[in-house]
Amino acid sequence: MPRKKPFSVKQKKKQLQDKRERKRGLQDGVRSSSNSRSGSRERREEQTHTSDAESVTRHIRRLNRQPSQGLGPRGYHPNRYRLHLEGDSREEVERRKRAAREQVLQPVGAEGLELDIREVYQPGSVLDFPRRPPWSYEMSKEQVMSQEERSFQEYLGKIHGAYTSEKLSYFEHNLETWRQLWRVLEMSDIVLLITDIRHPVVNFPPALYEYVTGELGLALVLVLNKVDLAPPALVVAWKDYFHQHYPQLHIVLFSSFPRDPRPPQDPSSVLKKSRRRGRGWTGALGPEQLLRACEAITVGKVDLSSWREKIAGDVAGATWGDGSGEEEEEEEDGPAVVVEQQTDSAMEPTGPTRERYKDGVVTIGCVGFPNVGKSSLINGLVGRKVVSVSRTPGHTRYFQTYFLTPTVKLCDCPGLVFPSLLPRQLQVLAGIYPIAQIQEPYTAVGYLASRVQVQALLHLRHPEAEEPSAEHPWCAWDICEAWAEKCGYKTAKAARNDVYRAANSLLQLAVDGRLSLCFHPPGYNEQKGTWESHPETTALVVWQGRVQPAGEEEEEELSSSCDNDGEDQDADKDREGDEDAPTSTPGSSLAA
Repeated sequence: MPRKKPFSVKQKKKQLQDKRERKRGLQDGVRSSSNSRSGSRERREEQTHTSDAESVTRHIRRLNRQPSQGLGPRGYHPNRYRLHLEGDSREEVERRKRAAREQVLQPVGAEGLELDIREVYQPGSVLDFPRRPPWSYEMSKEQVMSQEERSFQEYLGKIHGAYTSEKLSYFEHNLETWRQLWRVLEMSDIVLLITDIRHPVVNFPPALYEYVTGELGLALVLVLNKVDLAPPALVVAWKDYFHQHYPQLHIVLFSSFPRDPRPPQDPSSVLKKSRRRGRGWTGALGPEQLLRACEAITVGKVDLSSWREKIAGDVAGATWGDGSGEEEEEEEDGPAVVVEQQTDSAMEPTGPTRERYKDGVVTIGCVGFPNVGKSSLINGLVGRKVVSVSRTPGHTRYFQTYFLTPTVKLCDCPGLVFPSLLPRQLQVLAGIYPIAQIQEPYTAVGYLASRVQVQALLHLRHPEAEEPSAEHPWCAWDICEAWAEKCGYKTAKAARNDVYRAANSLLQLAVDGRLSLCFHPPGYNEQKGTWESHPETTALVVWQGRVQPAGEEEEEELSSSCDNDGEDQDADKDREGDEDAPTSTPGSSLAA
Protein backbone atom coordinates (compact mmCIF):
# COMPACT_ATOMS: atom_id res chain seq x y z
CA MET A 1 0.00 0.00 0.00
CA PRO A 2 1.55 3.33 -1.06
CA ARG A 3 2.26 5.92 1.56
CA LYS A 4 0.03 8.98 1.68
CA LYS A 5 1.63 12.11 0.34
CA PRO A 6 1.99 14.73 3.08
CA PHE A 7 0.55 18.20 2.49
CA SER A 8 0.81 21.52 4.24
CA VAL A 9 -1.61 23.25 6.59
CA LYS A 10 -2.46 25.68 3.81
CA GLN A 11 -3.55 22.82 1.55
CA LYS A 12 -5.62 21.34 4.35
CA LYS A 13 -7.32 24.71 4.83
CA LYS A 14 -8.10 24.84 1.14
CA GLN A 15 -9.64 21.37 1.28
CA LEU A 16 -11.90 22.39 4.15
CA GLN A 17 -12.95 25.55 2.30
CA ASP A 18 -13.82 23.55 -0.81
CA LYS A 19 -15.81 21.09 1.28
CA ARG A 20 -17.84 23.86 2.96
CA GLU A 21 -18.55 25.52 -0.38
CA ARG A 22 -19.73 22.27 -1.91
CA LYS A 23 -22.19 21.90 0.94
CA ARG A 24 -23.48 25.44 0.48
CA GLY A 25 -23.92 24.85 -3.23
CA LEU A 26 -22.10 27.97 -4.33
CA GLN A 27 -21.79 28.37 -8.07
CA ASP A 28 -18.54 28.79 -9.98
CA GLY A 29 -16.47 28.09 -6.86
CA VAL A 30 -16.71 31.60 -5.40
CA ARG A 31 -14.89 31.74 -2.09
CA SER A 32 -16.94 32.39 1.01
CA SER A 33 -14.02 33.92 2.87
CA SER A 34 -13.20 37.40 1.68
CA ASN A 35 -9.95 37.39 3.64
CA SER A 36 -8.30 34.37 1.99
CA ARG A 37 -5.61 34.87 -0.60
CA SER A 38 -7.40 32.59 -3.02
CA GLY A 39 -10.55 34.66 -2.63
CA SER A 40 -8.62 37.86 -3.31
CA ARG A 41 -7.05 36.32 -6.39
CA GLU A 42 -10.43 35.21 -7.70
CA ARG A 43 -11.88 38.67 -7.12
CA ARG A 44 -9.06 40.21 -9.15
CA GLU A 45 -9.61 37.70 -11.92
CA GLU A 46 -13.32 38.45 -11.84
CA GLN A 47 -12.62 42.16 -12.24
CA THR A 48 -10.30 41.68 -15.22
CA HIS A 49 -12.30 39.26 -17.36
CA THR A 50 -15.41 39.71 -19.42
CA SER A 51 -18.18 37.11 -19.46
CA ASP A 52 -19.69 35.76 -22.66
CA ALA A 53 -22.90 37.70 -22.05
CA GLU A 54 -20.91 40.95 -22.08
CA SER A 55 -18.78 40.22 -25.12
CA VAL A 56 -19.80 43.51 -26.76
CA THR A 57 -17.40 45.38 -24.51
CA ARG A 58 -13.67 45.09 -24.10
CA HIS A 59 -13.34 44.97 -20.36
CA ILE A 60 -15.87 45.15 -17.51
CA ARG A 61 -14.92 45.81 -13.90
CA ARG A 62 -17.24 44.49 -11.21
CA LEU A 63 -17.15 46.79 -8.19
CA ASN A 64 -18.38 46.68 -4.58
CA ARG A 65 -18.38 42.94 -4.05
CA GLN A 66 -20.49 41.80 -1.10
CA PRO A 67 -19.34 38.94 1.18
CA SER A 68 -20.61 35.61 -0.15
CA GLN A 69 -21.94 33.63 2.79
CA GLY A 70 -24.03 31.38 0.62
CA LEU A 71 -26.99 31.88 -1.65
CA GLY A 72 -29.84 33.92 -0.26
CA PRO A 73 -33.54 32.99 -0.25
CA ARG A 74 -34.89 31.68 -3.55
CA GLY A 75 -31.35 31.27 -4.86
CA TYR A 76 -30.52 34.97 -5.14
CA HIS A 77 -26.80 35.64 -5.19
CA PRO A 78 -25.62 38.55 -2.99
CA ASN A 79 -23.49 40.00 -5.81
CA ARG A 80 -26.12 40.08 -8.53
CA TYR A 81 -26.48 43.87 -8.14
CA ARG A 82 -22.78 44.73 -8.25
CA LEU A 83 -21.72 47.73 -10.32
CA HIS A 84 -20.57 46.65 -13.78
CA LEU A 85 -18.60 49.55 -15.27
CA GLU A 86 -16.24 49.45 -18.20
CA GLY A 87 -12.62 49.46 -17.08
CA ASP A 88 -9.52 51.01 -18.60
CA SER A 89 -6.74 49.07 -20.21
CA ARG A 90 -3.38 48.82 -18.49
CA GLU A 91 -1.77 50.85 -21.28
CA GLU A 92 -4.30 53.65 -20.86
CA VAL A 93 -3.74 53.75 -17.10
CA GLU A 94 0.03 53.98 -17.54
CA ARG A 95 -0.34 56.72 -20.15
CA ARG A 96 -2.46 58.83 -17.81
CA LYS A 97 0.01 58.31 -14.98
CA ARG A 98 2.82 59.68 -17.13
CA ALA A 99 0.67 62.63 -18.16
CA ALA A 100 -0.08 63.40 -14.51
CA ARG A 101 3.67 63.71 -13.88
CA GLU A 102 4.48 65.77 -16.97
CA GLN A 103 1.55 67.99 -17.96
CA VAL A 104 1.49 71.41 -16.32
CA LEU A 105 -1.97 72.35 -15.06
CA GLN A 106 -3.61 75.32 -16.75
CA PRO A 107 -6.43 77.14 -14.91
CA VAL A 108 -9.85 77.01 -16.52
CA GLY A 109 -11.79 80.25 -16.64
CA ALA A 110 -15.37 80.87 -15.55
CA GLU A 111 -16.63 80.19 -19.07
CA GLY A 112 -15.08 76.74 -18.91
CA LEU A 113 -17.33 75.85 -15.99
CA GLU A 114 -20.48 76.31 -18.08
CA LEU A 115 -21.97 72.93 -18.96
CA ASP A 116 -24.70 72.41 -21.56
CA ILE A 117 -26.79 69.27 -21.36
CA ARG A 118 -26.73 68.89 -25.16
CA GLU A 119 -22.98 68.34 -25.03
CA VAL A 120 -23.35 65.61 -22.41
CA TYR A 121 -26.18 63.48 -23.82
CA GLN A 122 -26.57 64.58 -27.46
CA PRO A 123 -30.36 64.32 -27.95
CA GLY A 124 -31.33 62.12 -30.88
CA SER A 125 -28.28 59.86 -30.58
CA VAL A 126 -28.09 56.26 -29.36
CA LEU A 127 -27.27 57.46 -25.83
CA ASP A 128 -30.52 56.10 -24.44
CA PHE A 129 -31.26 53.83 -21.51
CA PRO A 130 -32.45 50.21 -21.89
CA ARG A 131 -36.21 49.80 -22.13
CA ARG A 132 -38.07 46.75 -20.97
CA PRO A 133 -39.23 44.78 -24.04
CA PRO A 134 -42.95 43.97 -24.35
CA TRP A 135 -44.14 40.76 -22.73
CA SER A 136 -47.36 38.93 -21.86
CA TYR A 137 -48.57 36.60 -19.13
CA GLU A 138 -48.61 33.76 -21.66
CA MET A 139 -44.79 33.86 -21.69
CA SER A 140 -42.82 31.85 -19.16
CA LYS A 141 -40.35 33.43 -16.79
CA GLU A 142 -37.41 32.00 -18.75
CA GLN A 143 -38.77 33.49 -21.99
CA VAL A 144 -39.17 36.90 -20.43
CA MET A 145 -35.68 36.86 -18.94
CA SER A 146 -34.12 35.65 -22.19
CA GLN A 147 -35.91 38.33 -24.17
CA GLU A 148 -34.68 41.02 -21.79
CA GLU A 149 -31.10 39.77 -22.03
CA ARG A 150 -31.17 39.81 -25.83
CA SER A 151 -32.63 43.32 -25.86
CA PHE A 152 -30.02 44.52 -23.37
CA GLN A 153 -27.15 43.11 -25.45
CA GLU A 154 -28.52 44.86 -28.53
CA TYR A 155 -28.68 48.09 -26.52
CA LEU A 156 -25.03 47.74 -25.49
CA GLY A 157 -24.00 46.84 -29.02
CA LYS A 158 -25.55 50.02 -30.48
CA ILE A 159 -23.81 52.28 -27.99
CA HIS A 160 -20.38 50.68 -28.27
CA GLY A 161 -20.75 50.54 -32.05
CA ALA A 162 -21.40 54.26 -32.30
CA TYR A 163 -18.82 55.54 -29.79
CA THR A 164 -15.37 54.44 -28.77
CA SER A 165 -14.69 53.47 -25.18
CA GLU A 166 -12.41 56.48 -24.71
CA LYS A 167 -15.24 58.87 -25.60
CA LEU A 168 -17.98 57.14 -23.62
CA SER A 169 -18.46 57.78 -19.94
CA TYR A 170 -18.81 55.07 -17.33
CA PHE A 171 -22.30 53.56 -17.43
CA GLU A 172 -24.02 50.55 -15.91
CA HIS A 173 -23.60 47.21 -17.71
CA ASN A 174 -25.51 45.13 -15.14
CA LEU A 175 -28.96 44.14 -16.38
CA GLU A 176 -30.12 43.21 -12.88
CA THR A 177 -29.78 46.84 -11.73
CA TRP A 178 -31.69 48.14 -14.75
CA ARG A 179 -34.48 45.71 -13.87
CA GLN A 180 -34.73 47.46 -10.53
CA LEU A 181 -35.33 50.76 -12.37
CA TRP A 182 -38.03 49.14 -14.51
CA ARG A 183 -39.77 47.87 -11.41
CA VAL A 184 -39.70 51.26 -9.68
CA LEU A 185 -41.03 53.08 -12.75
CA GLU A 186 -43.84 50.52 -13.12
CA MET A 187 -45.03 50.82 -9.54
CA SER A 188 -44.67 54.62 -9.23
CA ASP A 189 -47.40 57.22 -9.61
CA ILE A 190 -44.94 60.11 -9.35
CA VAL A 191 -41.24 59.89 -10.25
CA LEU A 192 -38.64 61.97 -8.43
CA LEU A 193 -35.43 62.45 -10.40
CA ILE A 194 -32.83 63.52 -7.83
CA THR A 195 -29.82 65.52 -9.04
CA ASP A 196 -26.83 67.17 -7.41
CA ILE A 197 -27.08 70.97 -7.65
CA ARG A 198 -23.33 71.23 -8.24
CA HIS A 199 -23.71 69.52 -11.64
CA PRO A 200 -27.42 68.80 -12.30
CA VAL A 201 -27.06 68.23 -16.06
CA VAL A 202 -24.74 65.33 -15.28
CA ASN A 203 -27.56 63.59 -13.39
CA PHE A 204 -30.40 64.49 -15.78
CA PRO A 205 -30.71 62.09 -18.74
CA PRO A 206 -33.17 63.59 -21.26
CA ALA A 207 -34.11 60.09 -22.46
CA LEU A 208 -35.55 59.27 -19.03
CA TYR A 209 -37.51 62.55 -19.02
CA GLU A 210 -39.06 61.76 -22.41
CA TYR A 211 -39.87 58.19 -21.41
CA VAL A 212 -41.53 59.06 -18.08
CA THR A 213 -43.50 62.07 -19.29
CA GLY A 214 -44.25 60.68 -22.76
CA GLU A 215 -44.57 56.89 -22.91
CA LEU A 216 -45.52 56.31 -19.27
CA GLY A 217 -47.55 59.50 -18.90
CA LEU A 218 -46.27 60.07 -15.36
CA ALA A 219 -45.42 63.32 -13.64
CA LEU A 220 -41.69 63.92 -13.20
CA VAL A 221 -40.41 66.00 -10.30
CA LEU A 222 -36.83 67.24 -10.60
CA VAL A 223 -35.23 67.51 -7.16
CA LEU A 224 -32.21 69.81 -7.04
CA ASN A 225 -30.57 68.25 -4.00
CA LYS A 226 -27.72 69.48 -1.78
CA VAL A 227 -28.62 73.14 -2.39
CA ASP A 228 -26.48 74.15 0.59
CA LEU A 229 -23.35 73.20 -1.40
CA ALA A 230 -23.85 75.86 -4.12
CA PRO A 231 -24.26 79.66 -4.10
CA PRO A 232 -27.95 80.64 -4.00
CA ALA A 233 -27.66 82.60 -7.28
CA LEU A 234 -26.40 79.47 -9.04
CA VAL A 235 -29.28 77.42 -7.64
CA VAL A 236 -31.82 79.88 -9.03
CA ALA A 237 -30.04 79.95 -12.40
CA TRP A 238 -30.14 76.15 -12.72
CA LYS A 239 -33.82 76.15 -11.76
CA ASP A 240 -34.61 78.62 -14.53
CA TYR A 241 -32.49 76.63 -17.01
CA PHE A 242 -34.55 73.46 -16.51
CA HIS A 243 -37.82 75.37 -16.56
CA GLN A 244 -36.98 76.76 -19.99
CA HIS A 245 -35.73 73.50 -21.56
CA TYR A 246 -38.15 71.03 -19.91
CA PRO A 247 -41.49 72.76 -19.28
CA GLN A 248 -43.26 69.63 -17.96
CA LEU A 249 -40.93 69.37 -14.96
CA HIS A 250 -41.95 70.15 -11.41
CA ILE A 251 -38.78 71.51 -9.77
CA VAL A 252 -38.12 71.25 -6.03
CA LEU A 253 -35.11 72.47 -4.05
CA PHE A 254 -33.98 70.09 -1.33
CA SER A 255 -31.30 69.57 1.28
CA SER A 256 -31.29 66.60 3.63
CA PHE A 257 -28.66 68.15 5.91
CA PRO A 258 -29.41 71.85 6.53
CA ARG A 259 -26.75 73.78 8.35
CA ASP A 260 -27.19 74.68 11.98
CA PRO A 261 -28.07 78.41 11.98
CA ARG A 262 -26.27 78.84 15.30
CA PRO A 263 -22.60 79.83 15.07
CA PRO A 264 -20.25 76.97 15.98
CA GLN A 265 -18.74 77.15 19.43
CA ASP A 266 -15.55 75.44 18.26
CA PRO A 267 -13.95 76.54 14.96
CA SER A 268 -12.61 73.02 14.48
CA SER A 269 -16.18 71.73 14.06
CA VAL A 270 -16.88 73.73 10.90
CA LEU A 271 -16.00 70.93 8.50
CA LYS A 272 -17.36 68.03 10.51
CA LYS A 273 -20.36 66.15 9.22
CA SER A 274 -23.61 68.02 9.85
CA ARG A 275 -25.35 64.83 10.94
CA ARG A 276 -22.80 64.51 13.74
CA ARG A 277 -23.94 67.78 15.27
CA GLY A 278 -27.43 66.64 16.17
CA ARG A 279 -30.69 65.30 14.85
CA GLY A 280 -30.79 67.31 11.64
CA TRP A 281 -33.08 64.98 9.68
CA THR A 282 -36.23 66.72 10.89
CA GLY A 283 -34.91 70.09 9.68
CA ALA A 284 -34.55 69.06 6.03
CA LEU A 285 -35.15 71.82 3.50
CA GLY A 286 -37.70 71.06 0.80
CA PRO A 287 -40.43 68.71 2.12
CA GLU A 288 -43.00 71.52 1.97
CA GLN A 289 -42.15 72.24 -1.69
CA LEU A 290 -42.35 68.57 -2.55
CA LEU A 291 -45.75 68.29 -0.87
CA ARG A 292 -47.09 71.23 -2.89
CA ALA A 293 -45.79 69.66 -6.11
CA CYS A 294 -47.49 66.34 -5.30
CA GLU A 295 -50.73 68.15 -4.46
CA ALA A 296 -50.63 69.87 -7.84
CA ILE A 297 -50.05 66.53 -9.58
CA THR A 298 -52.68 64.46 -7.76
CA VAL A 299 -55.32 67.27 -7.91
CA GLY A 300 -57.28 65.86 -4.99
CA LYS A 301 -57.23 62.20 -6.07
CA VAL A 302 -55.25 61.30 -2.95
CA ASP A 303 -55.71 62.67 0.54
CA LEU A 304 -52.34 64.21 1.48
CA SER A 305 -53.51 65.93 4.66
CA SER A 306 -51.65 63.40 6.80
CA TRP A 307 -48.41 64.35 5.04
CA ARG A 308 -49.00 68.03 5.74
CA GLU A 309 -49.67 67.26 9.40
CA LYS A 310 -46.44 65.27 9.59
CA ILE A 311 -44.40 68.14 8.13
CA ALA A 312 -45.94 70.58 10.61
CA GLY A 313 -45.11 68.23 13.47
CA ASP A 314 -41.52 67.76 12.27
CA VAL A 315 -40.96 71.51 11.98
CA ALA A 316 -42.37 72.11 15.44
CA GLY A 317 -40.20 69.42 16.99
CA ALA A 318 -36.98 70.07 15.05
CA THR A 319 -34.10 70.67 17.44
CA TRP A 320 -30.37 70.63 17.07
CA GLY A 321 -28.08 68.59 19.26
CA ASP A 322 -25.54 69.86 21.71
CA GLY A 323 -22.63 69.27 19.35
CA SER A 324 -21.28 66.33 21.28
CA GLY A 325 -21.47 64.15 18.18
CA GLU A 326 -22.70 61.15 20.13
CA GLU A 327 -26.35 61.17 19.15
CA GLU A 328 -28.09 58.07 17.91
CA GLU A 329 -30.27 58.53 14.87
CA GLU A 330 -31.96 55.18 14.99
CA GLU A 331 -35.37 55.20 16.61
CA GLU A 332 -36.17 52.75 19.36
CA ASP A 333 -38.88 51.07 17.36
CA GLY A 334 -37.96 48.57 14.68
CA PRO A 335 -37.12 49.50 11.12
CA ALA A 336 -40.17 50.34 9.03
CA VAL A 337 -38.56 49.79 5.64
CA VAL A 338 -40.12 47.03 3.56
CA VAL A 339 -37.27 45.47 1.59
CA GLU A 340 -38.29 43.77 -1.64
CA GLN A 341 -35.01 42.20 -2.63
CA GLN A 342 -36.58 38.92 -3.67
CA THR A 343 -39.38 40.44 -5.76
CA ASP A 344 -39.51 38.87 -9.21
CA SER A 345 -39.36 42.00 -11.33
CA ALA A 346 -39.88 40.09 -14.55
CA MET A 347 -43.47 39.06 -13.79
CA GLU A 348 -44.89 42.27 -12.33
CA PRO A 349 -47.60 44.27 -14.14
CA THR A 350 -46.31 46.92 -16.49
CA GLY A 351 -46.65 50.60 -15.72
CA PRO A 352 -48.97 52.01 -18.43
CA THR A 353 -51.82 49.58 -17.68
CA ARG A 354 -51.55 49.69 -13.90
CA GLU A 355 -54.17 51.48 -11.82
CA ARG A 356 -53.06 54.89 -10.57
CA TYR A 357 -53.28 55.76 -6.88
CA LYS A 358 -54.43 52.26 -6.01
CA ASP A 359 -56.28 52.05 -2.67
CA GLY A 360 -55.91 55.81 -2.24
CA VAL A 361 -52.10 55.59 -1.90
CA VAL A 362 -49.66 57.60 -4.00
CA THR A 363 -46.34 55.84 -4.72
CA ILE A 364 -43.37 58.16 -5.17
CA GLY A 365 -40.33 56.59 -6.81
CA CYS A 366 -36.89 58.12 -6.21
CA VAL A 367 -34.49 57.51 -9.11
CA GLY A 368 -31.18 59.00 -10.12
CA PHE A 369 -27.44 58.53 -10.33
CA PRO A 370 -25.34 57.14 -7.47
CA ASN A 371 -24.40 59.54 -4.68
CA VAL A 372 -27.02 62.21 -5.43
CA GLY A 373 -28.79 61.61 -2.12
CA LYS A 374 -31.81 59.43 -2.88
CA SER A 375 -31.70 57.52 0.39
CA SER A 376 -30.89 60.68 2.32
CA LEU A 377 -33.88 62.41 0.75
CA ILE A 378 -36.15 59.65 2.04
CA ASN A 379 -34.60 59.98 5.50
CA GLY A 380 -35.14 63.74 5.33
CA LEU A 381 -38.81 63.30 4.42
CA VAL A 382 -39.35 60.73 7.15
CA GLY A 383 -37.57 62.84 9.75
CA ARG A 384 -35.24 60.07 10.96
CA LYS A 385 -32.90 57.47 9.55
CA VAL A 386 -34.86 54.59 8.03
CA VAL A 387 -32.71 53.84 4.98
CA SER A 388 -28.97 53.24 5.23
CA VAL A 389 -26.83 55.60 3.16
CA SER A 390 -23.21 55.59 2.10
CA ARG A 391 -20.80 57.69 0.11
CA THR A 392 -19.86 54.55 -1.87
CA PRO A 393 -21.77 54.25 -5.19
CA GLY A 394 -23.80 51.07 -5.41
CA HIS A 395 -24.61 50.92 -1.69
CA THR A 396 -28.35 50.62 -2.41
CA ARG A 397 -28.49 47.33 -4.30
CA TYR A 398 -32.26 46.83 -4.55
CA PHE A 399 -35.25 49.10 -4.26
CA GLN A 400 -36.86 49.63 -0.86
CA THR A 401 -40.31 50.95 0.02
CA TYR A 402 -41.43 52.90 3.06
CA PHE A 403 -44.82 54.33 4.01
CA LEU A 404 -44.29 57.98 4.90
CA THR A 405 -47.96 58.24 5.89
CA PRO A 406 -50.88 55.84 5.33
CA THR A 407 -51.47 57.49 1.92
CA VAL A 408 -47.87 58.21 0.81
CA LYS A 409 -45.41 55.45 -0.08
CA LEU A 410 -41.78 56.19 -0.92
CA CYS A 411 -39.61 53.93 -3.07
CA ASP A 412 -35.80 54.14 -3.10
CA CYS A 413 -34.22 52.88 -6.32
CA PRO A 414 -30.55 51.86 -6.67
CA GLY A 415 -28.37 54.48 -8.31
CA LEU A 416 -27.92 53.96 -12.04
CA VAL A 417 -25.25 55.45 -14.30
CA PHE A 418 -26.73 56.36 -17.69
CA PRO A 419 -24.51 56.49 -20.80
CA SER A 420 -23.21 59.91 -21.82
CA LEU A 421 -20.20 61.71 -23.26
CA LEU A 422 -19.18 63.20 -19.95
CA PRO A 423 -15.46 63.17 -19.07
CA ARG A 424 -14.75 60.27 -16.76
CA GLN A 425 -12.78 62.56 -14.45
CA LEU A 426 -15.94 64.56 -13.79
CA GLN A 427 -17.85 61.36 -13.08
CA VAL A 428 -15.29 60.48 -10.41
CA LEU A 429 -15.59 63.95 -8.85
CA ALA A 430 -19.38 63.60 -8.92
CA GLY A 431 -19.18 60.44 -6.82
CA ILE A 432 -20.46 58.17 -9.58
CA TYR A 433 -17.42 55.88 -9.55
CA PRO A 434 -16.15 54.42 -6.24
CA ILE A 435 -13.04 56.40 -5.32
CA ALA A 436 -11.54 53.49 -3.42
CA GLN A 437 -11.42 51.42 -6.62
CA ILE A 438 -10.06 53.97 -9.08
CA GLN A 439 -7.07 52.60 -10.93
CA GLU A 440 -5.56 56.01 -11.64
CA PRO A 441 -6.90 58.95 -9.55
CA TYR A 442 -4.32 61.57 -10.55
CA THR A 443 -6.08 62.66 -13.75
CA ALA A 444 -9.22 63.45 -11.77
CA VAL A 445 -7.14 65.46 -9.29
CA GLY A 446 -5.71 67.46 -12.18
CA TYR A 447 -9.22 68.05 -13.54
CA LEU A 448 -10.24 69.39 -10.13
CA ALA A 449 -7.13 71.54 -9.62
CA SER A 450 -7.62 73.19 -13.02
CA ARG A 451 -11.02 74.47 -11.89
CA VAL A 452 -10.54 74.99 -8.15
CA GLN A 453 -7.54 76.68 -6.51
CA VAL A 454 -6.56 73.57 -4.58
CA GLN A 455 -3.01 74.72 -3.93
CA ALA A 456 -4.14 78.00 -2.36
CA LEU A 457 -7.06 76.57 -0.41
CA LEU A 458 -4.97 73.80 1.13
CA HIS A 459 -1.83 75.97 1.53
CA LEU A 460 0.27 73.45 -0.33
CA ARG A 461 3.99 73.84 -0.82
CA HIS A 462 5.50 72.64 -4.08
CA PRO A 463 7.66 69.53 -3.51
CA GLU A 464 10.58 71.13 -5.40
CA ALA A 465 10.31 74.56 -3.80
CA GLU A 466 13.11 75.45 -1.41
CA GLU A 467 11.10 78.30 0.10
CA PRO A 468 7.34 78.39 0.75
CA SER A 469 6.91 81.59 -1.26
CA ALA A 470 8.69 80.23 -4.35
CA GLU A 471 6.50 79.69 -7.43
CA HIS A 472 6.74 76.54 -9.52
CA PRO A 473 4.49 75.09 -12.21
CA TRP A 474 2.16 72.47 -10.78
CA CYS A 475 1.14 69.13 -12.23
CA ALA A 476 -1.40 66.68 -10.79
CA TRP A 477 1.33 64.51 -9.30
CA ASP A 478 2.89 67.51 -7.52
CA ILE A 479 -0.43 68.36 -5.86
CA CYS A 480 -0.88 64.80 -4.61
CA GLU A 481 2.70 64.66 -3.34
CA ALA A 482 2.36 68.02 -1.58
CA TRP A 483 -0.88 66.93 0.09
CA ALA A 484 0.71 63.64 1.17
CA GLU A 485 3.62 65.58 2.69
CA LYS A 486 1.25 67.94 4.49
CA CYS A 487 -0.87 65.13 5.91
CA GLY A 488 1.97 62.75 6.62
CA TYR A 489 0.84 60.00 4.25
CA LYS A 490 3.77 57.59 3.89
CA THR A 491 4.19 54.20 2.27
CA ALA A 492 4.76 51.30 4.64
CA LYS A 493 8.04 49.95 3.27
CA ALA A 494 10.11 52.86 1.95
CA ALA A 495 8.37 55.68 3.87
CA ARG A 496 7.88 57.68 0.67
CA ASN A 497 4.98 60.08 0.18
CA ASP A 498 1.87 58.02 -0.47
CA VAL A 499 0.55 59.96 -3.47
CA TYR A 500 -2.19 57.41 -4.21
CA ARG A 501 -3.71 57.82 -0.77
CA ALA A 502 -3.36 61.60 -1.04
CA ALA A 503 -5.13 61.62 -4.41
CA ASN A 504 -8.02 59.59 -2.98
CA SER A 505 -8.22 62.00 -0.04
CA LEU A 506 -8.45 65.02 -2.37
CA LEU A 507 -11.15 63.37 -4.46
CA GLN A 508 -13.13 62.53 -1.33
CA LEU A 509 -12.94 66.18 -0.25
CA ALA A 510 -14.47 67.14 -3.60
CA VAL A 511 -17.23 64.53 -3.41
CA ASP A 512 -18.12 65.60 0.14
CA GLY A 513 -18.36 69.25 -0.96
CA ARG A 514 -15.39 70.53 1.04
CA LEU A 515 -13.63 71.43 -2.20
CA SER A 516 -16.76 72.61 -3.95
CA LEU A 517 -16.67 72.32 -7.74
CA CYS A 518 -19.88 73.81 -9.11
CA PHE A 519 -20.73 73.98 -12.79
CA HIS A 520 -22.81 76.75 -14.34
CA PRO A 521 -25.62 76.78 -16.92
CA PRO A 522 -24.82 78.32 -20.32
CA GLY A 523 -24.65 82.11 -20.17
CA TYR A 524 -24.50 82.24 -16.38
CA ASN A 525 -21.41 84.42 -16.14
CA GLU A 526 -22.84 87.05 -18.47
CA GLN A 527 -25.99 87.31 -16.34
CA LYS A 528 -24.41 86.66 -12.95
CA GLY A 529 -25.41 90.07 -11.61
CA THR A 530 -29.02 89.45 -12.59
CA TRP A 531 -29.11 86.12 -10.78
CA GLU A 532 -27.48 87.54 -7.65
CA SER A 533 -30.16 90.25 -7.42
CA HIS A 534 -33.02 87.88 -8.26
CA PRO A 535 -35.83 87.83 -5.64
CA GLU A 536 -35.63 84.04 -5.35
CA THR A 537 -31.93 84.30 -4.54
CA THR A 538 -32.60 86.52 -1.56
CA ALA A 539 -35.37 84.23 -0.38
CA LEU A 540 -33.11 81.21 -0.77
CA VAL A 541 -30.38 82.85 1.32
CA VAL A 542 -32.85 83.39 4.14
CA TRP A 543 -34.32 79.92 3.64
CA GLN A 544 -30.92 78.33 3.97
CA GLY A 545 -30.30 80.30 7.16
CA ARG A 546 -26.97 81.49 5.89
CA VAL A 547 -27.00 85.26 5.46
CA GLN A 548 -23.37 85.75 6.45
CA PRO A 549 -20.93 83.03 5.29
CA ALA A 550 -17.90 82.16 7.37
CA GLY A 551 -15.32 81.70 4.64
CA GLU A 552 -12.11 82.37 6.52
CA GLU A 553 -12.78 79.82 9.26
CA GLU A 554 -13.65 77.13 6.74
CA GLU A 555 -10.54 77.68 4.64
CA GLU A 556 -8.28 77.47 7.65
CA GLU A 557 -9.99 74.36 8.99
CA LEU A 558 -9.86 72.62 5.62
CA SER A 559 -6.11 73.03 5.45
CA SER A 560 -5.76 71.25 8.77
CA SER A 561 -8.42 68.60 8.29
CA CYS A 562 -6.26 66.00 6.60
CA ASP A 563 -5.86 64.03 9.79
CA ASN A 564 -9.59 63.36 9.86
CA ASP A 565 -10.26 63.05 6.14
CA GLY A 566 -7.32 61.10 4.83
CA GLU A 567 -8.33 57.72 6.11
CA ASP A 568 -7.62 54.69 3.99
CA GLN A 569 -10.24 53.87 1.40
CA ASP A 570 -11.23 50.24 1.79
CA ALA A 571 -13.11 48.88 -1.19
CA ASP A 572 -15.00 46.34 0.90
CA LYS A 573 -15.96 48.69 3.73
CA ASP A 574 -19.28 50.54 3.78
CA ARG A 575 -19.31 54.03 5.19
CA GLU A 576 -22.86 54.55 6.29
CA GLY A 577 -24.27 57.99 6.90
CA ASP A 578 -21.74 59.97 4.84
CA GLU A 579 -23.37 60.05 1.44
CA ASP A 580 -24.06 63.73 1.00
CA ALA A 581 -23.50 65.53 4.28
CA PRO A 582 -22.53 69.11 3.36
CA THR A 583 -19.52 70.56 5.00
CA SER A 584 -18.64 73.85 3.31
CA THR A 585 -20.41 77.15 2.83
CA PRO A 586 -21.32 78.10 -0.74
CA GLY A 587 -20.15 81.50 -1.79
CA SER A 588 -17.03 81.27 0.35
CA SER A 589 -13.48 80.78 -0.89
CA LEU A 590 -14.09 77.03 -1.05
CA ALA A 591 -16.67 77.20 -3.84
CA ALA A 592 -15.62 77.42 -7.44
